[in-house]
Amino acid sequence: MVRCLKSLEFNTSSSMADQQRIHPVADIESPPQASPTAPLVPVGSTKSDHVNPVEEHQLPNNSHGTVPVNQPKTPKKRRSCWCRCLCWTLSILLLLIVIIGVIVGILFLVFRPKLPDYSIDGLEVTRFDLGSNSSLSSSFDVNITARNPNRRIGIYYEGGSRITVWYRETQLVRGSIPKFYQGHRNTTVLVLPMSGEIQNGTELLTALQQQQQQTGNIPLLLRARQPVRIKLGSLKLPEMKFSVRCRLVVDALSANNAIRISSSSCSFRFRL
Repeated sequence: MVRCLKSLEFNTSSSMADQQRIHPVADIESPPQASPTAPLVPVGSTKSDHVNPVEEHQLPNNSHGTVPVNQPKTPKKRRSCWCRCLCWTLSILLLLIVIIGVIVGILFLVFRPKLPDYSIDGLEVTRFDLGSNSSLSSSFDVNITARNPNRRIGIYYEGGSRITVWYRETQLVRGSIPKFYQGHRNTTVLVLPMSGEIQNGTELLTALQQQQQQTGNIPLLLRARQPVRIKLGSLKLPEMKFSVRCRLVVDALSANNAIRISSSSCSFRFRL
């Protein structure tokens, strides 16, 4: 009987152990573990790190609750178009300058242009006296030699020229150059009649006489403005103007006397 009781206790304890092994009691106090694959908040971060950027820039005094949004700046197309047009314009101008330079260089090599030469060879005073109303009347005949040294260039002297003779700041006489054509390597002698009248010429005549007595000569200035057209071969260029300034010194200014020119020098330039 004792043996039966011991076996009964042994069976009872073994069955209780089996029940404990099959039905374990869960640990109520242990906290639930989060899934390792989807963390709610990254390690080392706070809640403020995940604030919406739009909400973060919201103005505190905005009563309507609107949120200002910074619009991206669009490129300025107008400025780029202006720069493009400027570049095209400068390129075209540079190209035109290069083309004109090439043409001028070719013409220079072909025609070898040289400036014409002018000189005053003689001056004759036919009238230089005071009138009844103290006006000084003057008449000159000026001999001008024009030389064209070019082999392939001709010069057309057009109308509308103006030639004057001055003593200091006073114009004594004036005239003009007639129209004519000067061919290649041509020398033309012009005799130009010139005349003028000066009101209240007593003071001027007295100054001229004193100048002659003190220095023995009288400085004069001849100015000429002449429109011309240049002929290059068979091509006639548009009209342009040139000016001539001649400084000369004569021994006297008196009528019916031989006037001697002691010195003469002329300068020439074109004006488009």
